[in-house]
Parts: sequence; structure tokens; C-alpha cells
Amino acid sequence: MSQADLLDQSPVFQLKGSMLAITVLELTHNDLARLDSQLQAKVAEAPNFFSNVPLVLALDKLPEDSGELDLAKLQAVCKRHGLRIMAIRSEREAHIALAAAQDLAVLPSSGARERLIEPAESAEARRKAEKPAEPEIKPTKVITSPVRGGMQVYAAGGDLVVLAPVSAGAELLADGNIHVYGPMRGRALAGVKGNVKARIFCQQMGAEMLSIAGKYKVAEDLRRDPAWGDAVHVSLSGDVLKITRL
Repeated sequence: MSQADLLDQSPVFQLKGSMLAITVLELTHNDLARLDSQLQAKVAEAPNFFSNVPLVLALDKLPEDSGELDLAKLQAVCKRHGLRIMAIRSEREAHIALAAAQDLAVLPSSGARERLIEPAESAEARRKAEKPAEPEIKPTKVITSPVRGGMQVYAAGGDLVVLAPVSAGAELLADGNIHVYGPMRGRALAGVKGNVKARIFCQQMGAEMLSIAGKYKVAEDLRRDPAWGDAVHVSLSGDVLKITRL
């Protein structure tokens, strides 16, 4: 058998599962003008969060008497604000037909529990409006109990130290460094306000996502790193996360 024949028989792709966190935009009113203005206000609160964000558009809570939905215009509104619709979520035939016309995937209605998300920048702005200004540098925030899926822990103005496991679906955020002295299976975002000198330390790296100052790697990338499952030190080198064993 020739080398060309061997090349023809070798696989050119692989199908893999992935546990990526996807943002869901749940539409409750068919009012594109209001959606446009409200998204504009939300982007103004946290512009870094709305940057080419993959999105599932949930239409299952949209009232049936809300009139005909212009999915093409809705996509254009979302795209203008940095949101990229990957799929819709609905079981109505009219919505499925609209998705097919726009070449979008269709997901069934979800029974999974979802939580409202608020970008770190937006949450910080709200806290500043609610209480007097505090010192810029705060003491290190120390967490001694497990951080379970669906939980979010934010260390504003300082470092975050977790002395327990972090489960998949959990999220750690810090303006400074993040230290995890246990298995790290969730998401860790250090330097969320743009501190490029922030670091992440994991005793056992198995994260869904690691990010420093907005630069990130997701689980699919992290699993290919030789240090996957080991104790690591993560820093930012230019625009690329650098992962080294401890």
C-alpha cells in the first residue's frame, strides 16, 4: 500500500464532547427597540464582557400572542452589541422554521436550573453606587468550604484563596491573584479589572476555564497541556496564558 493510500485512510477529524459554559438570552417580550436600548445600557456597564460572546437565544418564555418574530433583525441587534447567536431554544414550530431559514441550530426546552449572571464590572458598579467608596486594596478573601457548581465567589480589590475543592460549574473571580489548594474543576478569572500581572495557582488543574485580564483558555485547550491534572502556576505572557508546573 502506498503512502498516499495510507493518508487517504487516516481520520481527518474527531468528535469530542465539551463542557463549555454558554450564555443564554431568555427573551420575554417581542420588542426589538427595547432590547436594543437595554443591551446598550448593559454593554456600557461591562464592555469587556460583551465581546464576541456565544449565545443561545431562548424563545420558550416568549408569549404566543407576542406577534411574529423577526429573527434576522433580532440577530442583527445582538451582533451589534457583541453577542453571537449560535442556536435558539424552543419547541414551537414557527420558531423552528425561523431558525432553519437563518441556518441556526435548535435546542429543546431545558429542564436544567439556570442562574442570572451579572458581569463582574456591572456588579462592582452597582456596589459602588450602593455604599461609600472603600480602600482600593482589600485583605485577601479566604474560602474554607467547597465551592459547588452554580456558586460564584468574587474577591473585589484583592486576592482570593480557596482551601477546598472547586466543582465544575463554579466560578472564582478576583481583581488580584487566585490560589486554589484543592482540585480546580470550575472557572477561575483573575485580574478581572485588567490586572495583567495577576496569577492563578492550582494544586490540581482540571478547570473548565482559566482567565487573566480577559485572556483565557477553555477546557478543550487546557486538556491538551502536559500539566493537566498537576499543580500549576498560570501567568500572562503578552496575550497568551502561560502554564507551568509548580
